[in-house]
Amino acid sequence: MPAPRIPAGSRSPGVRAPSSSARPVARLRDAGSSALRSLTGDGAPHWFSGLLAGLQGALLSLLAVAVPALAAYVATSADPSNAEVGWVRAVAVGASFWLMGHGAPVTVGGATLTIVPLGVTALALFAAYASARRSAHPTPSAWAAGTVGHVLLVVVSAVLLGQVEASAGGALTLLRLVVGGALVGGVGLGLGTVRLRRIRDMTRPWWERIDPHVRTGAVAGTLVLALLVALASVVTAGWVVAHRAAAGDVIEGLGVDLFGGFLMAVAQLALAPNLVLWVLAWLTGPGFAVGAGTTFSPTEVASGPLPALPMLSALPTDLDHPDLLRWVPVTVVLAGALAGMWLEARTRAGRGRHVLLTCVWGGLAAGVLSAVATLAASGAAGPGRLAVVGASPLAVGLHVVALSWLGMLLAALPRSAAVRVAVARTAQGAWARLRGRADVDLTAPPSTASREPADA
Repeated sequence: MPAPRIPAGSRSPGVRAPSSSARPVARLRDAGSSALRSLTGDGAPHWFSGLLAGLQGALLSLLAVAVPALAAYVATSADPSNAEVGWVRAVAVGASFWLMGHGAPVTVGGATLTIVPLGVTALALFAAYASARRSAHPTPSAWAAGTVGHVLLVVVSAVLLGQVEASAGGALTLLRLVVGGALVGGVGLGLGTVRLRRIRDMTRPWWERIDPHVRTGAVAGTLVLALLVALASVVTAGWVVAHRAAAGDVIEGLGVDLFGGFLMAVAQLALAPNLVLWVLAWLTGPGFAVGAGTTFSPTEVASGPLPALPMLSALPTDLDHPDLLRWVPVTVVLAGALAGMWLEARTRAGRGRHVLLTCVWGGLAAGVLSAVATLAASGAAGPGRLAVVGASPLAVGLHVVALSWLGMLLAALPRSAAVRVAVARTAQGAWARLRGRADVDLTAPPSTASREPADA
């Protein structure tokens, strides 16, 4: 039943119609409430939520690195030797370490540090991912705005710390900061804002243009690198356990207390991924160096004075079993063989040459990825001898290409039915030619090639 309409002139005496002068005030109030909701609630544009998530993630990782440095200042402020060190300088040290995790070269005492503490990089990635998952809308605009916000905070921090100068070197530093910040923030925020399936659907027009053999080979190369990193992690853990007594001697010689030991553990966690990638270079054969004139490889150990980090006490000091250690690079062949078995299963419906071509791309991908990982884990860690720390990306990449190729070919080619058929046809045709039957059609099936000519 429709509600009765009240005539315009029959309003209740206690109810007054809103005056025309009150309407602009009401509209202004409504506009202000709408603006406030747009900044704090669901009315905000999606890109704005991504921008806030990017800034939040970068700030969280910065605080996670700077707060321990500030705590160390507070714990040692009573020492007279630290009377001229202020808390601002302590925070600046932590912030500089955070910038190094984004690939920025930092100048300390006249020495330029270019090594990237990959543990700090992993922390920044996780902080960006967690912030995006919690605060950002799962849209590409939120991901792009969050990446810009992350890069912006990185660049502003570098400028405030005086790490970016008005010179060609300063421009190069700024470029490295922008690229590093975009990679760290973009990957972390991308995993948090855009789901992997959506990323695959969005990028389909681009990666579908790539040859399928190249795509499959790239995945196989990534699998080789993942297997080598896992094996290097196990070897690193074994070294640490085997040399725990030497690490204890280093800690005792430093005379650190409980809090100092905690800070040293944090510093070592920041460099632990670097050590794993150095061990990867050791597994592949070329080895690595911790200071000029040092070499750690399966066939040679030339040690020297090392930084006072208990973690470095895990490095080998001599060749315990040289006859066995020379076979360490065979592990790369085994990793390539596992990837080759997977690769053969993915190319089972193709021809024999397709398997061979995919193995070629897989070995190249494994070598390139290993070289990039080695480059990220190497650099200058101090003045003098410590200007050379890490491994040669070119040497590691070439060794991985050759050894993973060998493993993939040994595993994929014998398992491929197409390869076996092609080899059988070729061998049958060659045998027929040796018997004087040069008129055999090599492109025909084996049954046709084995028949006698009609005029024989």
